[in-house]
Amino acid sequence: MKRTIAILVAALGALAAALLWLGAYDISATDQHLAPTYWMLDTGMRRAVIQRAKRIEVPPLDDSQKISQGAGHFRAHCAQCHGAPGIAPEPFALGMLPVPSNLVHSARTWRAAELYWTVREGIKMTGMPAWRYRLDDAQLWSIVAFLRVLPSLSPERYREMVAAAPAPAPMRRRSTALLVPDAARGRRAIQQYACVTCHVIPGIVGSNAPVGPPLEGVATRAFIAGVLPNSGDAMIRWLVSPQTISPGSAMPDLGVTVQDAADMAAFLATLD
Repeated sequence: MKRTIAILVAALGALAAALLWLGAYDISATDQHLAPTYWMLDTGMRRAVIQRAKRIEVPPLDDSQKISQGAGHFRAHCAQCHGAPGIAPEPFALGMLPVPSNLVHSARTWRAAELYWTVREGIKMTGMPAWRYRLDDAQLWSIVAFLRVLPSLSPERYREMVAAAPAPAPMRRRSTALLVPDAARGRRAIQQYACVTCHVIPGIVGSNAPVGPPLEGVATRAFIAGVLPNSGDAMIRWLVSPQTISPGSAMPDLGVTVQDAADMAAFLATLD
């Protein structure tokens, strides 16, 4: 019996691999998921969020100033994909699959900790970004505070709130790293700053597009970008502000914080 099951599983795996290799599975965003596929992905996502949000401590969220700040961030960062009361998502978001969820419903059915975790960490294969590298914790919680009141807003009240909301402030940039540089954090940050879209990077899964130089062995190179003697401090400077150091470089300024740059430099130092 066990042998029969093993053979059946292997056969199904081989069939699935063959279908993928032959291109039989339609990956277009104009062809919706099968209902079982959608249920499996949605249920797996929901359970993963619940498990990871269990130990998050929720701060007070009833402060009117915090809610107003969250309204500004929602208008600037969320409404384009998710829409709002009386406001449609942008055209590009309407063509995404899965379609970004209606956050009025999410705010009614998800706990505050779950909303925070999702906004902070993002969700794979959905287009939902991880905002932890773009907004600080206070800003993330302000979005959650606003989401808690979102279901009660009429279209008119929503427009009033976002019109009165302060303009979102950029994430505070510190001139020094507060934590000891950590290669594991740096590996995650390198993925979050989309470095793999231009560089082949050992240990980073992605498009591995050879637009820029491969980073294998970068720790042993004499110079960074041909202009800076290679060192940990020099790598941090380069990651934070490449256009200041080499204005003609194709490497753009990505808004990398000093802490993230220190962590990324620690990871790159392992690529010898």
